[in-house]
Formats: sequence, structure tokens, C-alpha cells
Amino acid sequence: MSDRDGIPIEFDAEPDGDASPEAHGDPAGGPWLKIEEAIAALAMALICLISLANVVVRYLTDISFAFTEEFSVFLLVVMTLVGASIAFARNEHIRITFFLARFPRPVRIVVELLILAITTLLFAMIMYYGATFALDQYEYGEVSAGLGYPSWIYSLWLPLLSLVILFRVVEHAWRLAHARRNSEREGGVK
Repeated sequence: MSDRDGIPIEFDAEPDGDASPEAHGDPAGGPWLKIEEAIAALAMALICLISLANVVVRYLTDISFAFTEEFSVFLLVVMTLVGASIAFARNEHIRITFFLARFPRPVRIVVELLILAITTLLFAMIMYYGATFALDQYEYGEVSAGLGYPSWIYSLWLPLLSLVILFRVVEHAWRLAHARRNSEREGGVK
């Protein structure tokens, strides 16, 4: 669909309209996606449960559970990173489609791959520096302020979940590159 000037109004999130895993008979994200969704849902449920319990106890007794903030922040980070992984698996990650939708189809694929390369660099840096940070916390014996647990237990998840996101980004880039090759084989890029 186009406006009166011929500019596309709707933008197919897949640059060639056929790169989604569902188009090739594969479930989006494979079997691990259900595990990621369950982890994100569990993290969200635990945040809600902890926060509700804290509010109820504070209302009834004027006492606050100090540890709830520590767990809530940790669970929020886990939920955010797992959510980012799910978004890349489903091709629902954030991107500015206003400009991308106005490029010719071959340029869209190249720009999308460039965006994924930059994203790969970003999460590789987060993985590296997160691992360095967790290792420093382990070596210096740093403990959390609220409960006194070793801080590296919380920080270790940053590089691990960044690795999962990197896998999803590379998987998405491979699907885009594969879709581009298929469209070229089928008679040229539109």
C-alpha cells in the first residue's frame, strides 16, 4: 500500500517479505524460544509477587522487606535481556523503519545487516565488559549491600544473557542473508 506519492505506508519487517522463519516452515526462534519466554514470564511474575508482598507487609506492619529491591533489580535486568533476545528471535527488535521503509528493497537488506552488525558489536562489548566486571567482583569478594550475597552472582548474568542475544542477532542476520540469496536466485532482488 502506498500514499499518493507512491511512498510505502506499510513496511514489512522483513526486508524481502520472506525472511521470517515461519515462511520457511521453521518456528520463530526454534525450541529455545519457549524457554526464553518462560524465563521472562517467571522473572516478571516474581517481580510482581515480591513487590506485592512488600507493599502488603509495609501496609499492615510498617516494616519493609529491604531485600526486595535487590531481587527486583536483578530480575528486571534478566527480564530485559531475555526480552531483547526474544525480540531478535521474532524480528520485533526496535529499529527506525521510517527511513528503512523508503529505501529500495536491496538497500533495506544491506541497512538491516549493518544494523545487526552494530548490534553485534554492542552486545559483544557488553558481554566482554560484563564478564570483566563479574570477574573483578569475584576476585575482590564484593558482596551486595542488601543481603550480603556475592555480587558476581547477579553480575554473571549480564555476559551470559548478552551471549544469548548475540546468538539471536547472528541467527537473524543469517536469515536475512539467506533470504537475500534466495530472492536473487528466484529472479533478482525486487
